[in-house]
Amino acid sequence: MALRDYAAWHDEYDRPGSALHLRLLVVQDLIATALDEAPPGPVRVISMCAGQGRDLIGVARRHRRGRDLSGILVEADPRNVTAARAAIGQAGLDGLRVIHADAGRSGVYAEAVPANLVLACGIFGNVSDEDVARTIAYLPALCAPGAWMIWTRAPRDDGILTTIEGWSAAAGFRPRTLTVGAGELFGVGAAVLAGPPPPYRPDAALFTFLQ
Repeated sequence: MALRDYAAWHDEYDRPGSALHLRLLVVQDLIATALDEAPPGPVRVISMCAGQGRDLIGVARRHRRGRDLSGILVEADPRNVTAARAAIGQAGLDGLRVIHADAGRSGVYAEAVPANLVLACGIFGNVSDEDVARTIAYLPALCAPGAWMIWTRAPRDDGILTTIEGWSAAAGFRPRTLTVGAGELFGVGAAVLAGPPPPYRPDAALFTFLQ
């Protein structure tokens, strides 16, 4: 199976009214809410499969708490890595760093744990359901108490979004919102870690992209 072109994939973000453009707006709004609610001081962030970082960087460059952000964006496509690094430099977001690596291996997140905000966007529709469940079960180990977790997934007839919310709750997250938009072409969920996080394990395999 040929791999999707994950650099050209970002072109849809620039088409107003497209599903990806609308999804981006929802994710950005949730990131802004998470920053609004964050306590004073540094806000540590992890963005998994960050692409060009349009969600996080797009908010951080204009939000009053943007300069409080520190952490990592993890991305495997070198073209997207270059674009994200350029955007961070242009925005002056010195606390953020882009790592060119496989986001499906937990060891890459070591320097940013525990995070106050974890983004798992653009992942769950490209991996097996087993990997989605495994990743969600692991995510609390990346989090600080009370951390926000934001995820995306296209709906399916079998109610996969509700299933993911259930996995999230079982992992210890308290759901905040679930948005389904653009004629059910995308779903965006957000949850907050309700209890203490488990220990971080740097040797976990979380997911493998199928396309």
